Amino acid sequence: MKQTVIVINGAGGAGKDTLCAIAARHYPTTSVSAVDRIKEIARFGGWDGVKDARGRKLLSDIKLAFIAYNDLPFTSLMEAYRTFCASQARILFIHCREPEEIAKLQSAIPGSLSLLVRRPGAQSHFGNASDDEVENYPYDYIYENSQPLDRAEEDFLQLLKTMIGE
Repeated sequence: MKQTVIVINGAGGAGKDTLCAIAARHYPTTSVSAVDRIKEIARFGGWDGVKDARGRKLLSDIKLAFIAYNDLPFTSLMEAYRTFCASQARILFIHCREPEEIAKLQSAIPGSLSLLVRRPGAQSHFGNASDDEVENYPYDYIYENSQPLDRAEEDFLQLLKTMIGE
């Protein structure tokens, strides 16, 4: 079975989690985020889990600090990738924001694809380095998430099938 790694990105509220859930209804799918470990650290420090502008900036700042310190986000994502390779999952979605981190992942994971999700009217400026650079990468694919929810599944599946080689 061919496995596909998709580095997915998009502004907050663009619908990335919804698209991952659609994929999971049709294929064995795993999702991991570059901020999973960062969220644990932030919760330990008192973050309430709210991803408003203040919370997003906190997560971004902590993530950038750990990238500089020991590259924790990349290390944890590569660990998740190795686990995926040994699994029966067909698709691994890696949620990652920063263009240089996406490039690092695509360089380290042969055949990985990058996907930008856009949603008309979604907020695009959050006031932090991670969220505000979302558009500054040459993505392999761009999905315009403009369909009503009842049509989004069929629409996205067409692109996903192309991405996974069906």
